[in-house]
Amino acid sequence: MTIALLTAAGKGSRMHTEIPKQFLHINNRPIVLYTMEAFQKHAQIDAIIVVTLDAWKDMIWAYARQYRIDKLKWIVTGGETGQESINKGLRALEKECGKDDVIMIHDGNRPLISDEIISDSIATYKKYGSAVAAMPCIEAIYRSSDGEKSEIALDRHEMFRTQTPHTYSLGKLLWAHKKAEEQKISNTTATCTLMSLLGETIYFSKGSEKNLKLTTKEDVDIFEALLEKEKRYPSFYIMR
Repeated sequence: MTIALLTAAGKGSRMHTEIPKQFLHINNRPIVLYTMEAFQKHAQIDAIIVVTLDAWKDMIWAYARQYRIDKLKWIVTGGETGQESINKGLRALEKECGKDDVIMIHDGNRPLISDEIISDSIATYKKYGSAVAAMPCIEAIYRSSDGEKSEIALDRHEMFRTQTPHTYSLGKLLWAHKKAEEQKISNTTATCTLMSLLGETIYFSKGSEKNLKLTTKEDVDIFEALLEKEKRYPSFYIMR
């Protein structure tokens, strides 16, 4: 079984809104719904679990009923950090799923994930046993300790930006989080970061510039523009 684990437990502090960013409405639909729909329609995804804020769990069930997201099987209360939220989701799956089941961890506020990205993540996982969506860096990259100046330029041809999904077996993910507890590794920014700290090789699957994470108001502006372009030119512009 292949399960999409969507993280939607952030409080949206960088968006400076009262409503968590994943629940902001764009074109009268919450951002997290766009994300759920992408996995709902993909033939290789068997089930969806959402890790979210406790106060919003009933709302997500309501969205699922209204928009027929019947692959949604579980909703779990998240933690204080992304690592903790993912761990809570994995613990819930451990009770009902097998260690060989495939778990695709994805940010709930990355609503533009395409069929191609999902399919390539699964294909890369089948080949290597793991997959992390990534994009090569195209800008000049500098290292800075204070954010104001730098004298150290990095070779951009060796630099990659990771996105989600991150795809691993349930057993591998449970192992990683157990090791994190033993080694007191906490608050890693992403599953791939945790895996790297544990000495695991990261295998890249396809990413996309459109697979953006909606973190700031500028990101939302870009998302709205892409939706509007798809609406105006459906025959020439395919988002997914």
